[in-house]
Amino acid sequence: MSKAQLSQVEIGPEALSSADVQRLIAELNAELSARYMDPSANHFELDESEVSGDNGVMLVARVDGQARGCVAVRRLDEFSGELKRMYVAPTGRGMGIGAALLDAIADRAQQLGMFRLLLETGPKQPEAVRLYERDGFQQVPPFGKYVHSPMSICMSKDLVSPEAEVPAAD
Repeated sequence: MSKAQLSQVEIGPEALSSADVQRLIAELNAELSARYMDPSANHFELDESEVSGDNGVMLVARVDGQARGCVAVRRLDEFSGELKRMYVAPTGRGMGIGAALLDAIADRAQQLGMFRLLLETGPKQPEAVRLYERDGFQQVPPFGKYVHSPMSICMSKDLVSPEAEVPAAD
């Protein structure tokens, strides 16, 4: 599939417990474990309640019915959400699926009333850092449970125009 065929990508919500989401997350976990070798450097946790209702959402990208990628957002506070479990399978890389997932999750986050997205990635994922930077994310000081994680790179992106007033983070 070329970028010209990206319009054939269907992105929609799915339960965290679905077989396709669980397969994608297992692939992601295996890839991260191989890259980092240190289990304390990995932040794998995500609960169904964090990606349902007003708390957040899990999205899956499908091409020809095949799940090729996923991303979730979970609410951190009244105005912010955290991206979790962003992954594009090797068979879908280089096709724009990652960028499409980021656009879709930003739209969903705004629908949930989120003004800001935060995420955590790591130095052994340079392709992910580049993707996030191209999407407008900027590095920020570590937040939450990542404050004492030496392998964490934290990033943030405002979801509103610069002219709009963004509520201050606590």
